[in-house]
Amino acid sequence: MKILIFGRGAIGSQYAWAFEKAGHITEFYVREGRKAEYGSHVDLEMWDTRREKKDRLVKEKWPIVMHEEMKEDHDYDLIFLSVNPEQVSNAAKYIAPRVGQATVLFFSNFWQDPKEALSPIPPSQIVYGFPSAGGGFEGNSLYGGLYKTAELGTFNTAPTKRDLEVRELFSSAGFKVKSNKDFQSWLWNHFAFNVAMEVEVLKSGSFKNAVSSSESLAGIGSNMKELAKVLEAKGAKLGALTKVLRILPPKVVGFFLSKMVFSPNGMSYALVEHNHYKVGPSVLEVIADARKYGIDTPRLYDVERFITL
Repeated sequence: MKILIFGRGAIGSQYAWAFEKAGHITEFYVREGRKAEYGSHVDLEMWDTRREKKDRLVKEKWPIVMHEEMKEDHDYDLIFLSVNPEQVSNAAKYIAPRVGQATVLFFSNFWQDPKEALSPIPPSQIVYGFPSAGGGFEGNSLYGGLYKTAELGTFNTAPTKRDLEVRELFSSAGFKVKSNKDFQSWLWNHFAFNVAMEVEVLKSGSFKNAVSSSESLAGIGSNMKELAKVLEAKGAKLGALTKVLRILPPKVVGFFLSKMVFSPNGMSYALVEHNHYKVGPSVLEVIADARKYGIDTPRLYDVERFITL
């Protein structure tokens, strides 16, 4: 398969590397001027959990191919779209007249209706998924990590031929594919958990501070109790993690996250050190819905003053 990665972000770069190693062709579309800025390679330092533990740390100078335009007569089979939520609509408008016969894999966190945001692109050409990866760039060096699971889904419809082809792509690259028929609810639940963490990041000053603090990790549990109400108001089916975090005392949640998810010796903890995602816009999206539905979310309202756009 010939794959175009939209942007040279941390998520797209890691999956591009994995697909290339599996025998696929991967190239990048970047904005004008970025090709010279980025250079011809990426210095990879990443953990790959598809491998045996002793071989999981990958250090490699990886050459990449970049283009500063997307031609209408391209021959890509797949356009891999993984961008920040606020960038989705503009990306869709750019891709739409250039999509050709390619499948567009929407691989992003999103709170609104992704079908509406991607509406310029023919719906029959879109496949939906979510990355199990993290990390970020420091200059030209990518510090990241790939988890073995790949989350793909539909909106209560049977998988299309394009869905099956994308699932086979991930399987061919050694990922364990998980398929979800209610992908909208899955996205909402995951977005809510991210926002629960962002609230603590806004208060503590950084992702690393948030996951290093037992108080902040307990705060994630308290935040999810508020966010679960917003999810229900939106009509989401609460996921297993959301249900657990809603029920457990915050201190228990903090202890669980510190030991099982963000242990200082674990991969998840290491990845947040290089996470440069701008916090705030996602929190504002959820606050807007909380007010729309008349739901009191004092912990979310309390951090509005820290948000700058």
